[in-house]
Amino acid sequence: MSRHFQFSRVRLAAAHYSLPAEVLGSGQLETALAPLYERLRLPPGRLELMTGIRERRLWPRELLPGKQSARTAAALLQQTDVDPARIGALVHGSVCRDYLEPSTACGVHAALGLSADCLIYDVSNACLGLLNGMLQVATLIELGQIDVGLVVGTESSRALVETTIRALNEDLSLTRESVKSAIASLTIGSGSAAVLLTRSELSPAAPRLTSMLALAKTEHHQLCHSDRDEAIGSGMAPLMRTDSELLMRAGIAAGQQAFDLWLDRLGWQVADIQKTVCHQVGLTHRKLLLETLGLSPERDFYTVDWLGNTGSTALPITYAIARERGFVLPTDRVALLGIGSGINVLLAGLEPA
Repeated sequence: MSRHFQFSRVRLAAAHYSLPAEVLGSGQLETALAPLYERLRLPPGRLELMTGIRERRLWPRELLPGKQSARTAAALLQQTDVDPARIGALVHGSVCRDYLEPSTACGVHAALGLSADCLIYDVSNACLGLLNGMLQVATLIELGQIDVGLVVGTESSRALVETTIRALNEDLSLTRESVKSAIASLTIGSGSAAVLLTRSELSPAAPRLTSMLALAKTEHHQLCHSDRDEAIGSGMAPLMRTDSELLMRAGIAAGQQAFDLWLDRLGWQVADIQKTVCHQVGLTHRKLLLETLGLSPERDFYTVDWLGNTGSTALPITYAIARERGFVLPTDRVALLGIGSGINVLLAGLEPA
């Protein structure tokens, strides 16, 4: 079973993104992993060959996610005619946050100077946090509770990448087989994204968010997980363990099930979808997902080769770039396909104004 949500009053008024200036190429990453590569006799170029990712980006070491989220959201608001005072909900949806408490959304709210009656909170759901935020804000708009809602998040991969490099170089027990569980951590990049949703009358020319479908396959929740969440402050050194092969196949199977249910609920055919934007994992994942769903690669926009997997911001960043470059047009029917560890699937449909 799945949960289907339909909207008739919601517009995706704007999407904006920010990227770090510092670029970390896969070759540079392998140079940092020289002790591991020499010990296991791994050939250079292996990381890009396996993932299709040639580079990813890193925020400055001391940057708090909320500070960058506020910058990204402020830049988005400057591009619209929407009065920030009308924003009735602010959701911060990234995995990365400033503190265990208060919510990172509090700092973003203060930096933007939003009203005291604006509903604010954080949402965490691995790579689907921003999409979940969009679903919640869209529901509030559809019910007439608010007119405008803002969803924002910032993912910072530096700590994970640097901790993974250190752990791989120091663990002399690793083999070519056991090291595979850390490969996904080396694909993670940094980025920031913001999405503004409004009531239809406020953004009549913007794409309509008409449908979202959620499906949970939590029997697979152990295929990708971090260390325990503990309050160890600035000493946090995150590590991830991922069975990439099983996660990819289970995720795509869940995606196919959700996609088929979604098309059936909407009465759509695959040919009715003019453009797609998927969560950005790797080029092998992209190829297999599109083949499984019967979607055309020529109609799909991707950024994973130069941004890596930027977590919850990956899909909205890629959608914003697709719009910026004219790949996604206002007249297109667009499918946003989110699959995150857990495993959770969240699909969204955009239709022309």
